[in-house]
Amino acid sequence: MDFEYLFELLCGGVVKGSIYALIALGYTMVYGIIQLINFAHGEVYMIGAFVAFIVAGIMTLTGYSGMSVLVLAAIVAVIYAAAYGYTLEKIAYRPLRKAPRLSPLISAIGASIFLMNYVQLAQTPDFLPFPELVSDFDFMEPIARYVSSVDLVILIVTTVTMIALTVLIKYTRIGKAMRATQQDMVMARLVGINVDRVISATFIIGSVLAAIAGVLIASRTGQINSAIGFMAGIKAFTAAVLGGIGNIPGAVLGGLVLGIAETLGAGFISSAYEDVFAFGLLVLILILRPAGLLGKAVKQKV
Repeated sequence: MDFEYLFELLCGGVVKGSIYALIALGYTMVYGIIQLINFAHGEVYMIGAFVAFIVAGIMTLTGYSGMSVLVLAAIVAVIYAAAYGYTLEKIAYRPLRKAPRLSPLISAIGASIFLMNYVQLAQTPDFLPFPELVSDFDFMEPIARYVSSVDLVILIVTTVTMIALTVLIKYTRIGKAMRATQQDMVMARLVGINVDRVISATFIIGSVLAAIAGVLIASRTGQINSAIGFMAGIKAFTAAVLGGIGNIPGAVLGGLVLGIAETLGAGFISSAYEDVFAFGLLVLILILRPAGLLGKAVKQKV
């Protein structure tokens, strides 16, 4: 076995898995609090990439280049995505919170289709080239075969983002309110927690994570289009289920496992079956552990 090739695939799998994990965190946070699968989450990821593309394009035309453009584009993308996430929760989900569980699910699918077509009409259904904003780092030359400069930026940003999210959830007031709402929404209301504000904050944080993922993956692939959110959303949802939907460490683990499995399968067998490996792994793990890798079985009250 070529161990260098294996290590190269593993590095690529970790990079891809970290992107899946960022998006999956949005799914699992929302589900953990209101038991809703936000199928429009992938489109928020796509919108973040498009906003970054527009900002980067404008700044590149005015003579700017490099990491400063990427940082500014990411900041603007995060602000826009947060606004979309808040608006989605306010318009598409909040009015249906007490409706049968199928109603918000249908609303989520409708919002996803609407956002995809909205971007197609406002921009184009074709692929657009994303500017190359991360130059090669000289110190990366010895390991450039395994990890590129863009990959390093992705790994650093995703690691810092996940640490920041952990600190926010464990130690801040809004994080404690999120955990209380997740455990018992009725009791959280009784002790004075503004549950509506907590749910809105959860959607905003999830959308911010999706936008960061969108900007990072656009920088890596060098192209975007209005359909990138669909498959990324499905893969991230798969990662969330794989790790245990509603479990934040599970979303991260599920993303990494999915990314590595896809990359190894594509590298050793065929890239044409990349999706088969991902969903085949999901089926296998759900047969062995129906609640996911880190999920806990929930006892239903009869």
